[in-house]
Amino acid sequence: MRPLVPLVLLCTAVAVAQKPPATPPVNNDQSYTLRTQSNIVLVPTTVQTKHGEIIYELKPEQFVVEDNGVPQTIHLDEDTDSLGLSLVVVVQCSRSAGYEFPKLNGIGTMIDAIAGDAPREVALVSYGSDPQLLGDFSNDPDKLRIALNDLQPCDDDSGAATLDAVAYSTSLLEGRNNHYRHAILLISETRDHGSKTKPSAVIASLGRTNTVVDSVAFSPGKTEILNDLHYGGGSGPLGLLIMAVNAAKKNAAKEMASLSGGEYLNFTTQKGFDNSLHQLSNHIHNYYLLSFQPHGDPNAAPGLHSLRVKIPDYPDARIRTRESYWSGTLDPPPDPK
Repeated sequence: MRPLVPLVLLCTAVAVAQKPPATPPVNNDQSYTLRTQSNIVLVPTTVQTKHGEIIYELKPEQFVVEDNGVPQTIHLDEDTDSLGLSLVVVVQCSRSAGYEFPKLNGIGTMIDAIAGDAPREVALVSYGSDPQLLGDFSNDPDKLRIALNDLQPCDDDSGAATLDAVAYSTSLLEGRNNHYRHAILLISETRDHGSKTKPSAVIASLGRTNTVVDSVAFSPGKTEILNDLHYGGGSGPLGLLIMAVNAAKKNAAKEMASLSGGEYLNFTTQKGFDNSLHQLSNHIHNYYLLSFQPHGDPNAAPGLHSLRVKIPDYPDARIRTRESYWSGTLDPPPDPK
């Protein structure tokens, strides 16, 4: 396999053969209906040995892709260099994120390395309790630099509504009138604090907009004590116990990455952040882009589909791929009355 797709995080999701009707962003405060028409499912897949070395030059017949346990007939695309990229860089500015901001110097250069030579447009969003658009989509590196200069900690904000920020970013991507692929680079702590958007709605919107999320997360454990002191979260044995319990809660950043087929990496130091971006860039430039049309009805059965990729010739291979895709309708829950 030659180095595939100097594209970024994007080989994702369900390719929509026909653009669905415009649907407003979904949240807990309004009802919604999701409709997708999914004829082709794209499955970006990275294959490594158990020691972490990339395995090249695999053939389509060596892959087994299962959709809800049913093997599919697959296609391997080896020429996606011409496809463009719409990327939203989403950076948490609240809570303990302020301690991580010094590590983000040079992020513009890192974005260039991740995107490679493909045509691209980049938008920048920061968030605490609410998302804020700092820079709209542009292919001008100078405009991205100006937007990055406006990226500042919002230490007085105790929220970290990651799911809301991802939902907002997918709504931005849904409004793009081009054939570029969609991606979100999320830089945040691992946990969500205060989102109003339901996880199911975010998962559905990622499928609807054909978006993959790559997460570079900082663990709040080291800075949580300082953060708790700042926000009155408590200290001492009880505060440490609460911190440990919170740390065991659901990891929103990892969940969005795994469900959409993206990469999840964690850092605590400047070197760790730089290495995470370098590792992310390396993985997304060396993957196989598999695709299939679900058996049976040309539109996949409604709901969340489980995906599994196997390579019988390499039973010990480490395979990173998207775990699911969404198809069909997502209707509002019944009125409790």
